[in-house]
Amino acid sequence: MQEFKLGFGDGFLSVNLPAARKVQVVEGKSTSPVADVPAAVRQALRQPTGTPPLQEIVASGDKVAIIVSDYTRSWLHYERFLPLIFDELNIAGIPDENITLVVALGAHRRHSDAENTAVYGPEAVSRVSILQSYACDEADFAYVGTTSRGVAAHIHRQVLAADKVILTGGIGYHPMAGFAGGRKSIIPGVASYSTIQANHRFCLHGQVGRGINPDCGCGKLLGNPMHEDQMEIAAMVNPAFLFNAILTPHGEVVRFVSGHWQTAWEEGCRSVAELYGVPISEKTDLVIASAGGFPKDINFYQGTKAIENAVAACKPDGVIIALLECRNIFDPPDFSGWFDIASLTEREMALRGGFTVPGYVALKNGLDAARMPQIIVTLPENRAFVEKAGMTAVTSFAEALALAEAQIKRSEYTVTVMPEAANTLPLFGG
Repeated sequence: MQEFKLGFGDGFLSVNLPAARKVQVVEGKSTSPVADVPAAVRQALRQPTGTPPLQEIVASGDKVAIIVSDYTRSWLHYERFLPLIFDELNIAGIPDENITLVVALGAHRRHSDAENTAVYGPEAVSRVSILQSYACDEADFAYVGTTSRGVAAHIHRQVLAADKVILTGGIGYHPMAGFAGGRKSIIPGVASYSTIQANHRFCLHGQVGRGINPDCGCGKLLGNPMHEDQMEIAAMVNPAFLFNAILTPHGEVVRFVSGHWQTAWEEGCRSVAELYGVPISEKTDLVIASAGGFPKDINFYQGTKAIENAVAACKPDGVIIALLECRNIFDPPDFSGWFDIASLTEREMALRGGFTVPGYVALKNGLDAARMPQIIVTLPENRAFVEKAGMTAVTSFAEALALAEAQIKRSEYTVTVMPEAANTLPLFGG
């Protein structure tokens, strides 16, 4: 037998397949994390891409707005680099009192003071002021222009009032915009609710009743209307500098990219694609995927990232087995609640009425499950929720494999194994 140990919660599950069976394994490139993070931060700030060093971008006395991601991106560990950015600005004649962290909440809830400390670190919150950009406070936003697709762009007034705007965040695959980071600090980060809604609706099919827009997806930038519209809006703000991180699946720093808000970010996207985009020779009858264990399978919302990437490796008539512990399967409620809408058409119409990213993920997940059987190896108490989501729940891999083989209905079938499916994207056909 061939044995694969795949992450499941805090431990592993053994996946055993016949030795004679050809197995395609999808894994990202092995890479070593940055050994000296402070040195890497300083190097990025002083040797950026597409701009002079940060010290030369700003002028003494400038008011600087640094846009930072919210609590949903706490894995970035801002405490590793924010104080060093402050120090670099201090050297250039920008005192801490001239620096404001603008929390890019988009339409997410506001932070507490304790959460600000947890996400950005005690040193950062003690040195500079913090402002939270909450999209639903429409009066806080000012009109900056209309995109070629007709989206009226409204951006937080304090961002527009700054002499210099710096974008920070992390780059990885994104299920709608292609890649995270970069321009997403502006939209949805510090844009108004009406602007976010208009931009995000590009992810739905142009024809009502047909679900999602196939041009919006992981790794897709060219021809992606959501992304292209975001680029137009970011260009209206014209940020002075960007500092984005690329991390391993375990949260260690692989690389920092910095400099021009577009050029440096695009360089970072290429690095992500090189690390975590995995060319495959074929799509297979069966895909066995693990998110990678805790915390990537802490709940079903996180686990859907692994399922979506597994879909990219599976034949249209194939079967997916996903290993997802999901100890907190109902979190977050603004995702799990979407599965109370059983009809996918009704789910789509609700999303058109008020777009949310969790709602989009629930719709896409439901559409994928309706056309491609999905068997979820999970905790016994999760069975009812998984079945409500349109999938089959089991508690062992052996049971999952037996069900999959019964649906494939042939003894000679092809297999793909994805040990880190939440982070690796199979690339088929160029």
